[in-house]
Amino acid sequence: MDLKIDFSGRAVHYTEDEIAAVVDAMRNAATLTQGRYLAEFESRFAAYQGVEQGSCHAVMNGTGALEMAAQLCAFKPGDEFVIPSHTFTSSAYPFIKHGGRPVWADIDPLTRVVTAESIARALTPATRVVVVVHLYGYVADMPAILDLCRQKNLVCIEDAAQAIGSELDGRKAGSFGDMAIFSFHSHKNLTTLGEGGMLYVADPALSSLVPMLRHNGHCAYAGDRPDYWKPAMGNVDLPMLGDAPVMPANYCIGEIECALGSVLLNRIDEINAQKRARAIRLIDALAGYQELEFHRVPTTRHNYHLLAARCEPGADYRDKFIRNMYERRGVKCVVQYLPLNRYDFYRKLGFGQANCPQADAFFDTMVSFPFQHWMSDRDFEYLIGAIEATLLELRNENAGDA
Repeated sequence: MDLKIDFSGRAVHYTEDEIAAVVDAMRNAATLTQGRYLAEFESRFAAYQGVEQGSCHAVMNGTGALEMAAQLCAFKPGDEFVIPSHTFTSSAYPFIKHGGRPVWADIDPLTRVVTAESIARALTPATRVVVVVHLYGYVADMPAILDLCRQKNLVCIEDAAQAIGSELDGRKAGSFGDMAIFSFHSHKNLTTLGEGGMLYVADPALSSLVPMLRHNGHCAYAGDRPDYWKPAMGNVDLPMLGDAPVMPANYCIGEIECALGSVLLNRIDEINAQKRARAIRLIDALAGYQELEFHRVPTTRHNYHLLAARCEPGADYRDKFIRNMYERRGVKCVVQYLPLNRYDFYRKLGFGQANCPQADAFFDTMVSFPFQHWMSDRDFEYLIGAIEATLLELRNENAGDA
């Protein structure tokens, strides 16, 4: 088998300007963490998101942002959080680590994200938090979900790890909820040298705790000191959430990553638009093949971080399709996001039960195509041709079997 198109773990290739920004930071940063590039990235990100300055906090990765969001929820024994079963594991386990019990919500079969209705079905008297995941880069119906959360006095957290730049009603994904997280992992449309993340906290009082949580409890001493070195360069204190202490950790991101992220923000809308145009081009080229059901969204509500489809004939057909694409066409497709309740990890924790038939049905029939931004036009056209050839071949096989 000659592999022609891999399912790449790298989303973008950097421009010369972006490389130059990294080199400049390498040469000139006065500190390689917690410096001016961090402040600039956070400020520019908040401006891009259309949220208050000081509400966005850059961290080492999206999981670190989720860890701090979970801490700020201040779960008490028995508290539950509602979260889709169809998502990446990092969306869920930080909240379990910090005392929440997950209740799995189902997804809409076409959009593949939760809805206000599917969340409402999962609510119980013990629900404290709702985690909304904008999976694949598509913004869930946040106005309806927020209405539900406000009615029930629930904290709403957006996992916008895959949805940077996506919009609904003129607002960016990750600007609706009480908190939001973003990921700049290597696979994302905006990536900071492999890892990186951002935490948005709407409440200024909660947001003010994040720098201490992120950086080992470090803070300034109160008041003036006659000698700057006494008793030490800086204080270490215990962040307090009401009367409860919140243990800090080290989720700091380096200045090099921040320098790159700040510059790459200039290009994220262009990257999203190019991926969206390609997605629509591929979906429309295959419109005559009912075997694949795509989610066609030609607006900024979707950034097409990933390009996935449901194989309508079912699970056996899906496996034949992927096998043919890999062995005969040299194109590596994958399946993604096993419903979390089906993993050994969550079963061993006692969270293996779920009533999420749509999530199960989608995973069991889904295929995710290689869709990295840097794919050449030639390879992209080959991808479309390979999909079409495979669909025709499987049609002929099925006709022969009949």
